[in-house]
Amino acid sequence: MAGETVVETPVQDNKIEEVVKTDKEVIAEEEKEAAAQLEEKKDEEKKEEKEKPAPKEKVEKAKRFPVFKQDFEADTVYLYQFSRTPLIPSVSPFSLKVETWLKLHNIKYENVDHKMKLRSKKGQLPFVELNGEEICDSNNIIEVLAAKFEKSMPMELTAEQKNVQYAMISMVENHFHWAKVHWNCRDINNMLKGYKMDLAAAVGSKLPAALLNFYFKHSFLRKGLRRVKAQGFGASTNEEMDTMGKGDIKVLSDLLGDKEFMFGDEPSLLDLIVFSHLAPVEFVEKEHSCAMRDYLESDCTNLVGHINRMKERCWGEHWANATGEEMDLNPHIPKPVPAEPEKVEEKVEEKKKEEKSSEKEEKKEDEKEKADEKKEEKNKEEKEEKK
Repeated sequence: MAGETVVETPVQDNKIEEVVKTDKEVIAEEEKEAAAQLEEKKDEEKKEEKEKPAPKEKVEKAKRFPVFKQDFEADTVYLYQFSRTPLIPSVSPFSLKVETWLKLHNIKYENVDHKMKLRSKKGQLPFVELNGEEICDSNNIIEVLAAKFEKSMPMELTAEQKNVQYAMISMVENHFHWAKVHWNCRDINNMLKGYKMDLAAAVGSKLPAALLNFYFKHSFLRKGLRRVKAQGFGASTNEEMDTMGKGDIKVLSDLLGDKEFMFGDEPSLLDLIVFSHLAPVEFVEKEHSCAMRDYLESDCTNLVGHINRMKERCWGEHWANATGEEMDLNPHIPKPVPAEPEKVEEKVEEKKKEEKSSEKEEKKEDEKEKADEKKEEKNKEEKEEKK
């Protein structure tokens, strides 16, 4: 309307009254928020744990023992010694002594085929391993094993006999032994031809024989002669060393006399040691020259009988298996029985049956194909006639 004055009505601000919260309500809300945050954190941790790869299971490493044979069998003696020869199980009297002792007492043992490449921590052969521990030195080996397995030699000695035994063992191992080592090492043929040794097979090498012989002569044999010289026999001639050996053999022969063994009807430790040192003399190839062997067989035949009795008593038929062509390291361990081969005739018969059955099947298939072809041709003819 013209001329009318519009009067504006003042508008009041709509103020929202703030709700005043009590302390309890504020604390409750804060606790609620904290709980919610905690739940979120837990959910995130669970999610991270699910995404993480599963931890690998810890596999305990097998315990390592300070021995060569890690997969050993409890209370089994593992013997490391020199390789076999066609004439004697071991040319080393100390190896022969340990193995003969094990056989005499029927102790479970196994020869390890190491091709003469392994030595004890002291650099010795023979040595044994038992329950993860190494035992070296032949006398110490026998002493430790005798205590472990509660074994003693069959012959019980008096105090006087023990004194004689001690003196005789000292003579054999510290005097006669060096006469034998001197014979072994002064000529390479005394070892190679005397025991029909095959160096390549003994050490598991494919090197030419001439090279192996050269190495054997300039390492093993020369080292043996140096050891003989270190014992004070360096100035002795070959004949003098042989005479020394014969003298020791004569003492042993006189001690034995007409008895079965050194102190009576059962073997003692002295019998074991005499056997292990004299057997490598007695079993030298007959066609090869050896003065001590000849003297043993001509003048001390009672010792030859002693050697054979000890061999039979301790080794039995195992001696033949451990020597000759077989040279079995462990003739005492039963071998797995080989499965009987199928008879050739049965195989031929089965093959013929298979061939006949396949021929019959082929004939049946051919006949079926021909019948199907005839049927198809007949159907075609009928269709044509209908047309």
